[in-house]
Amino acid sequence: MDARALRRGPVVSNLVAALTLVAIFFAVNQIFNFRLFVDVTILQNAYLYTLGAIFLSIVFLVYPLTAGSHRWSNVTDFAAAGAALLICGYFALTGKQSLNEGWEYAQPMLPKMLSFALWALIIEAMRRVTGMLMAVIALAFSLYPVFAGSMPGPIAGFSQPIGDIIPFHILSSESSFGIPMEAFGTLVLGFVLFGAALQFTGGGAFFNDLAFRMVGKYRGGAAKVATVGSGLMGSMSGSVISNIMTTGAVSIPAMKRTGFSANYAAGVEACASTGGVMMPPIMGAVAFVMASFLGVGYAEIVLAAIIPSALFYFGLIIQIDSYAARRGLTGLNKSELPVLLDTLRNGWHYIIVFAVLIWMLIGLEQERIAPFICTFLLLVVTQLFPSTRLSLSKIRDLLSYTGTALAEMAAILLGVGFIVGAFSATGLSGTLANDLVFLAGDGVLALLIMGALTSFIFGMGMTVTSCYILLAVVLAPALVQAGLHPIAAHLFIMYWGMVSYITPPVALGAFAAATLAGTSPIRAGFTAMRLGSIIYVLPFLFVLEPALIGVGEWSEVIPVMALAFIGVWLIASGTQGYLAVFGPLGHGKLGIAVQICIIAGGVAIAIPATLVPVFGHIGMTVLGLILVAIGLGLCSVTMRRQP
Repeated sequence: MDARALRRGPVVSNLVAALTLVAIFFAVNQIFNFRLFVDVTILQNAYLYTLGAIFLSIVFLVYPLTAGSHRWSNVTDFAAAGAALLICGYFALTGKQSLNEGWEYAQPMLPKMLSFALWALIIEAMRRVTGMLMAVIALAFSLYPVFAGSMPGPIAGFSQPIGDIIPFHILSSESSFGIPMEAFGTLVLGFVLFGAALQFTGGGAFFNDLAFRMVGKYRGGAAKVATVGSGLMGSMSGSVISNIMTTGAVSIPAMKRTGFSANYAAGVEACASTGGVMMPPIMGAVAFVMASFLGVGYAEIVLAAIIPSALFYFGLIIQIDSYAARRGLTGLNKSELPVLLDTLRNGWHYIIVFAVLIWMLIGLEQERIAPFICTFLLLVVTQLFPSTRLSLSKIRDLLSYTGTALAEMAAILLGVGFIVGAFSATGLSGTLANDLVFLAGDGVLALLIMGALTSFIFGMGMTVTSCYILLAVVLAPALVQAGLHPIAAHLFIMYWGMVSYITPPVALGAFAAATLAGTSPIRAGFTAMRLGSIIYVLPFLFVLEPALIGVGEWSEVIPVMALAFIGVWLIASGTQGYLAVFGPLGHGKLGIAVQICIIAGGVAIAIPATLVPVFGHIGMTVLGLILVAIGLGLCSVTMRRQP
């Protein structure tokens, strides 16, 4: 649903803020194991039902049934919010009884009836948040076990009556309140709160000013600022579209003012914001769910994502630099740049808080408590300064904003949980993995291409998180079974699930940026596709060469990483027709041939040795250098012929 249709006003804002505060209280009590309720231990299922009660209620309060404000619509919305609160509250209070008596398989009549009601409420909440398409997908998957026995070959499974499968979805730990919601309750909630606190206390403006100061003066500086700033903001927000609408309002006019075309400005912002979701240390909700699926620490996912993320942004910066150099675009005037000392003086505490966060994530491996401690530290420090101090109304707005963001995410995860539950109930996840491996034969590359296309198609109609969860159940086991590294396989489907944000015909990220730039969405989409071309190659590099996610000894990782950066530099430069240090890569048909040689040389240098075991890294690097030398030789000839 369009963000403008959100229900706002003091009553709703106060209700949402109060409910969010209660959710944070329960989360802190559960994660820190404070046991604030005397002689009461809240079990994990009761905790997740409590979060479901709070955030489903917020969805119905904030997202109206219809776009217009009608009395009957308001009554329906508040009634649905009350029903969600009461039903989930009932399941929270009976959480221990449910486990002891095995309600997921055999439940009394009242829990069974309430399961059907909650199932319908979750589908409706998902419709309001994501639209009809995702709601229909979740509905179809939730009912799939009823018809699984009648399905053809590869997608056939064990059938179950609807009277059993709906309570299974609601009462088991393998469906709606399974892995996705566990990740939400233990990891996502804290990091969304931290990201919101960072934005409300001025962290977004500080990092944007820092980006301006760092790279604004160089050629193409406005676009480089957009890349750095949007990457940092995207890592905090975890949402491609909201990131574009937030940072793009500043970066896109700055790019256009310094000579970038509207198409190019929109493409840069779309690529930078898309990449932010896979940029450590926060990486949106996907990384947390991934850690839960893989059963590893969140810090392990962050460390694995550092090199791929750096390669993506390095390629984007090189393309921007080459584009600006070829067209003679300069950086921003000194008068337009913030003073570094003033920027640091006003925002040094953000750097300290971020350093503490990274230390707790990587050094102490305390990913569950880290965001709460850092949020508390951030709020305490910012309250000491008048410029960043939050009033009571601002704190209310912070809680309301956080609650709305969490409610959207909870509705999506609860709905997507039906997909996980359907595969679990039918036993289909294992058979599908075997079928995919069988279809690919011994060709890992064929399986990866099939996986990339599948991820791209699903990414068109789903959020990044929804797409990842579905493919983590269906596709990731097949990739792991084929011998690929588990984290690399999961990152592979995450990256390809995001490709649709910059790839026409969907290209939601590029289309959102195009509205700010005042240009054609399709043109912006194709520009973003060209700028983000590295993202189409990058997943194949790290999934076939685990050294690029930090697996192995540093003596193995560093050479492979160095070759990957050289390869990305050549690919990005060839795409834009300008090679730093050397200069333009010619014009006309011969110029195109030069660009092809440079790009091919970059691919040969970066390509994993497992794809060409006969040549190995050394052989492919030599081949790549020969191709680059041929290209530069042709370029020199054409440049000498010019008058």
